[in-house]
Amino acid sequence: MTKVFLNTLFVGTQDAYLHLENDQVFVLGPRPDTNDEEEGTGRRPRLLAVPLHHLGSIVVFGRVAASFPLMARCADDGRAFTLMTEYGRFRARIQGKTSGNVLLRKAQYDHCTDPDRTFATAQLIVAGKLQNARQVLLRAAREAKSPLKEPFVREADAHASLIESLPSARTMDEQRGAEGLAAQGYFGVFDAMITQQRTDFRFDGRSRRPPRDRTNALLSFLYSLWTNDCVAALEGVGLDPQFGILHVLRPGRPALALDLVEEFRSVVLDRMCLSLINLRQVTSQDFTVREGGSVMLSEDGRKKVLVAYQKRKQQEVRHALFKERVPIGLLPHVQARLLARVFRGDVPHYVPYSPV
Repeated sequence: MTKVFLNTLFVGTQDAYLHLENDQVFVLGPRPDTNDEEEGTGRRPRLLAVPLHHLGSIVVFGRVAASFPLMARCADDGRAFTLMTEYGRFRARIQGKTSGNVLLRKAQYDHCTDPDRTFATAQLIVAGKLQNARQVLLRAAREAKSPLKEPFVREADAHASLIESLPSARTMDEQRGAEGLAAQGYFGVFDAMITQQRTDFRFDGRSRRPPRDRTNALLSFLYSLWTNDCVAALEGVGLDPQFGILHVLRPGRPALALDLVEEFRSVVLDRMCLSLINLRQVTSQDFTVREGGSVMLSEDGRKKVLVAYQKRKQQEVRHALFKERVPIGLLPHVQARLLARVFRGDVPHYVPYSPV
């Protein structure tokens, strides 16, 4: 995976090598035979060449090497060079003394403490979440047979009404209330989307801390993985993941990351949960019931889900703002950069992700 989005170079091809030559960044693939080549360019195939002045930042995932001259030039220019693990967790950001992160974070704090701007952005986040959930409901209606499709159609219509009501909301609590009503209705029909292993994965509503059934345990695990990815994406941009918009600020709570998670819950995480169950990629044997009734994934179950999760992140989807397809794993990074642009005032409003 090697892509350029929003003036950011993302490199996830393992054992790739980046170097600078004539003010161009060259991304080279793995060496065909590591026994024959020294560290450097060697016989590596060229994957991409990008003029350095076109890039505002570089993000690498996992085993990706880079030349010292490239990293030093990025530091000199104030261009962030961010290191992530292969699985998307934030490691470090290399940036010179001319860093603009303090200005970006000040812009974030100014935006998030301005009631009018916060209210407008929160409204778009909620609308994006509800619209995406509605798409999942409509898909379920298309795939169900009559009369089983009727509950999905009714709930999709209810979501549409709630979306239409958002512009008339006057307070943040009213927006959160619309989101809560939508979530209640959505999870009220979620059990009907489970078409296989229905006895083992019966879903009677959302339960957290702790999950009380296998489906809730799977949902919570996927939500936690994606939240970590969103924290890493925000850290990679230079934003404060704890200073959010829609979610209330609490010590140690990644409020902005939780805001970012909302638009992805239904279309990425819930659909993955349903696929894992309906395709029998996980079974009841992959869960353990603890004392007190809480249900958790077993060690083998977590391994299965993590493998499926990483494969899912490599799949590419269409994004309304780009002509080319975007790997799902990069979506939090793309949306984090869109948020940064909103905070800086480069664009008038935030555009949540929605499948095209």
